[in-house]
Amino acid sequence: MKVILKENMDNLGHIGDIVKVAPGYARNYLIPKGFAIEATTKNAKALEHAKRQLEYKKNKVLEQAKQLVARIEGLVLNLVHQAGEEGKLFGSVTNMELAEQLKAQGIEIDRKKIVLAEPIKQVGEYTVAVKVHPEVTANLKVTITKAE
Repeated sequence: MKVILKENMDNLGHIGDIVKVAPGYARNYLIPKGFAIEATTKNAKALEHAKRQLEYKKNKVLEQAKQLVARIEGLVLNLVHQAGEEGKLFGSVTNMELAEQLKAQGIEIDRKKIVLAEPIKQVGEYTVAVKVHPEVTANLKVTITKAE
């Protein structure tokens, strides 16, 4: 079944794209949630008009993402953790903890958008990638110090 996307979907495409998906996926998820509409001839004609609106929306979302990136890159998260002799942490710092720290700073980011290859287990300074938008990624500076 072909559908026209009304939202950016990481695994499908961008706003305004016509993609082929399983009928059940479209009927039960994409269309009821408002992420897509069925790609009929009527909707294809309406798409031309809607594309201008979607382009505006896409640019607006991209602008908001760029502003959020500027706020994130201006931050330095300072975390204090219990650590052993050589700076090895008791436990680890995960993307969930980083998301909570960002929320405390007034920036709400889904923890799944914070890209950590593996949890941080050492004291030090780290740069963590945050996927704010499919086209925009921010670099968050995290400093982990040993608790006295």
